[in-house]
Amino acid sequence: MNLVLFGAPGAGKGTQAKFIVDKYGIPQISTGDILRVAVANQTKLGLEAKKFMDAGQLVPDEVVNGLVAERLAEKDCEKGFIMDGFPRTVVQAKALDEILTKLGKQIEKVIALNVPDADIIERITGRRTSKVTGKIYHIKFNPPVDEKEEDLVQRADDTEEVVVKRLETYHNQTAPVLDYYKAQNKVTEIDGTKKLEIIKDGNPGEWTSKIYDLLTGIQLGKVEDKFGWVVKVEE
Repeated sequence: MNLVLFGAPGAGKGTQAKFIVDKYGIPQISTGDILRVAVANQTKLGLEAKKFMDAGQLVPDEVVNGLVAERLAEKDCEKGFIMDGFPRTVVQAKALDEILTKLGKQIEKVIALNVPDADIIERITGRRTSKVTGKIYHIKFNPPVDEKEEDLVQRADDTEEVVVKRLETYHNQTAPVLDYYKAQNKVTEIDGTKKLEIIKDGNPGEWTSKIYDLLTGIQLGKVEDKFGWVVKVEE
C-alpha cells in the first residue's frame, strides 16, 4: 500500500495520516523528518543537506531525492508507506517514480484532502496558544474555559496574510503534481469538510471511516466506496 497524501495546511492531513499509520502499520514519510534524522545522524547526504540549510537555502532536489530513496529502501517500508509533503513538483514526482521502479514498487493511490480556502483560513487563524499553560485552543471550535484572554496569543505564521500566501504556494505547486497523477488515474479526492473525529462514541469518525474503506479497497485490489464521499478522478 504505497500512498501519497495531499492536503493544504490545516486540512487535517496529519490527523488522518496518524490513523492510517496506526491501522495499517506503515510509516508516514515526510522530507522534513528525513532531513532532521539525516542531519542528526551526520550521514553523507545529511551533511550535504546541512550545508544548504545552514546557509538558509532550499535543499536541492538531488539531495532530497537521495534521502527519500534511502528511506524507502528501509525495512519498515516493505508493506507500504504514506508520502507526506513529497512530491511537491512534477520533477520530484517523476524522480519518485524512478526511485520506486528500482525498488519494484509504484504509487498505488494519491489521496487529496479538499477543503475550501475560506475554511482553512478560519481553522488556522482562529488558533490560539496560552502563554501560561501552553495549551492550544481555537476561538470558535475549541474556545478556552479557564484561560484569560490576555494570556492567549496567535502564532506569527497563523495570521491571515501568512496563511493566504501559504495557500497560494500550495495550490501553485500541487495542481501540476495532481494533474501528473490524474493522468495515471491514481487520484482520489476526499471532502475535507466532513467530520474529523478519529473516534466518536467508540466508533470511527465519518471521514476516517471513508479513508479506511478506500484503503481496504486498495488491499483487496479494488476501491470500495460505502458512503459515497470518495470521488474517483479521471481525465
